[in-house]
Amino acid sequence: MSTYRDITRNGLWKQNTILAQLLGLCPLLAVSTSLVNAVSLGLATILVMFLSNFTVSALRGLIPYEIRIPIFVLIIAALVTVVDLAFNAFLHDLYLVLGIFIPLIVTNCIVLARVEAFAAKNPVGLSAYDGVMMGVGFVWVIGLLGAIRELIGQGTLFSGIEMIIPGASHWQILPADYPGFLIMILPPGAFFVLGLMIAGRNWLDHRANERARARLLTHQPAHEASA
Repeated sequence: MSTYRDITRNGLWKQNTILAQLLGLCPLLAVSTSLVNAVSLGLATILVMFLSNFTVSALRGLIPYEIRIPIFVLIIAALVTVVDLAFNAFLHDLYLVLGIFIPLIVTNCIVLARVEAFAAKNPVGLSAYDGVMMGVGFVWVIGLLGAIRELIGQGTLFSGIEMIIPGASHWQILPADYPGFLIMILPPGAFFVLGLMIAGRNWLDHRANERARARLLTHQPAHEASA
């Protein structure tokens, strides 16, 4: 159970693919113009990561070490093709909005990095769980980024939700006459918000480390602390 807790903590925070490892920034910055677009791409990425980790872990004993990377890419490409066709068939309007960024999951460093670093060395269950948790870590970051950019840029949330749930409508959070803040839905706004999120994570980690150090000093014997 401690292993699963470690995987959860690493995926969501400690080794977060965006805030800690800075992987997959191209789709993150391009698609996070709204909450719906961001989370949709994130869910597609979770599905690919889960299936990729599961498949590679199950076949790791049959894959020659020398040609593992081309085989990993081939497996990921096949799974991304399935996800791409599924989006085209069942969520066509959303598929048109996300465009090339669904097929580009093949080249996303997040997917290949977890396949190589974890799935190729661990059992199927742990590998599949690692893929899901790393994907969830990606989703909450890209979702929060998309929500902030949409809210400040347009004054709404869930813009485009009707592409997924027919009849649903977005939330108008700010007044209807809100003029919008254009830079937030352009690439500079994405860099600005992401930079603030990374700084916030680093600040929280620093505070946690300081508290842990203070507790450690408090519980040290007096002669050890003076030494």
